[in-house]
Amino acid sequence: MKKTNSHVILTCVKRYKLFVLILTLWVSTMHYCYSQQVTEPQESIKTKYQLELERQHKILIKQGQEIENLKRLIKNQLYKTDQQQNTHPNKNTSNKKIKKTTVINKPVGKAPPKKPTRIDVSAIPKLSTNVSGVLTKSGTLIIEPRIGYSYTDSNRVFLDAYSFLPALVVGLIDLREIKRHTIIGSIGTRYGLTDRWEVDLKFSYIARNDNQRSRPISIGVSENSIFTASGNDIGDIELSTRYQLNSGADGGAIYVFNLVATIPTGTSPFDVEYVESTPGAIFPTELPTGSGYYSIQPSLTAIYATDPGVLFGNLSYGYNLDTDEDVGQVDPGDSVGFSFGLGLSLNERTSMSLSYSHKHVLKSSINNVKIDGSELDIGQLIIGYAFNYSKQTNINLSLNIGVTDDAPDIRLNFRAPMVF
Repeated sequence: MKKTNSHVILTCVKRYKLFVLILTLWVSTMHYCYSQQVTEPQESIKTKYQLELERQHKILIKQGQEIENLKRLIKNQLYKTDQQQNTHPNKNTSNKKIKKTTVINKPVGKAPPKKPTRIDVSAIPKLSTNVSGVLTKSGTLIIEPRIGYSYTDSNRVFLDAYSFLPALVVGLIDLREIKRHTIIGSIGTRYGLTDRWEVDLKFSYIARNDNQRSRPISIGVSENSIFTASGNDIGDIELSTRYQLNSGADGGAIYVFNLVATIPTGTSPFDVEYVESTPGAIFPTELPTGSGYYSIQPSLTAIYATDPGVLFGNLSYGYNLDTDEDVGQVDPGDSVGFSFGLGLSLNERTSMSLSYSHKHVLKSSINNVKIDGSELDIGQLIIGYAFNYSKQTNINLSLNIGVTDDAPDIRLNFRAPMVF
């Protein structure tokens, strides 16, 4: 048997078509594979971008909320600062610039201690007859020259004889018109032992002139007697001390305790000689310049600062010691006084004050016998002005207007304390 080999013999054209078909299948397969490889990375990148955008959006929203919280904190802090400035009017913060600071939610460290508040009451002319109410810093010496003038014009019926300034206490019934001019020049020194304690010493010189027209009615004299008398001599020495009881740092009132002692160095009314020009008309040949007795006057002053003024008040009690004279043992009578007012700051250098002062003098007695008509009520309306001339010198002027019969009609006081 004869074997034969069979082969498929293709023509050239068929071979070419087969090659083209194979090439076409390969190209189409490669494109599909490539598109599959490219599509998968593009979709993963797009997803990552979306997630990142959402994360950044959340971060921006959170930061916006934090910014709003910071704005509210800053606004609250500024409001609290304004409230503190309004509750402390004596602090001048108009020229201060607000610095930008980082707001901290929690406090850091301890708050500084409050400093004692020092109130300048130089506008107050006098809280009582002897107390000025202005304390001196520790180690500071103040020399204060003063000059005052008073005028009294009175028509009264009283008992004429030995006089206790400004009353006459014993004698005949007398109808008398008096015009009295008084000039008082003094110099005082104040020294601050501490910031709360000061001492004061004052020397004075008094010049007086009285024009009196009298008609005694108890003996039936029909003619007037006119007499002029004067007196020029040193006055009584005043020694005083003041102590500030509290600091006033809590914004409340400041209390000051005052103690004044008077030493009778002037001409005593008991040493003055009297003459009788007509029957029943007795006149002094010389006017006294002192009280003639020792006195001690404790008092309490209260000062309360408001915006833009200062309220003040004073309560005092004057204890006058007995004295032995030719007429017997004389008790001049104690006194009770009070005063109150308001000091107002007009600007940094000028201030004014308005106050009222009243003193009631009890009856005098001789050998424990009360003298009728010896009680006195001295009420005065006081208008004060103060000017800060320099850091070392202040100028103070006050006008006292008498509102009772026993008070001087007008009293004008000028003071110029100088710091050394």
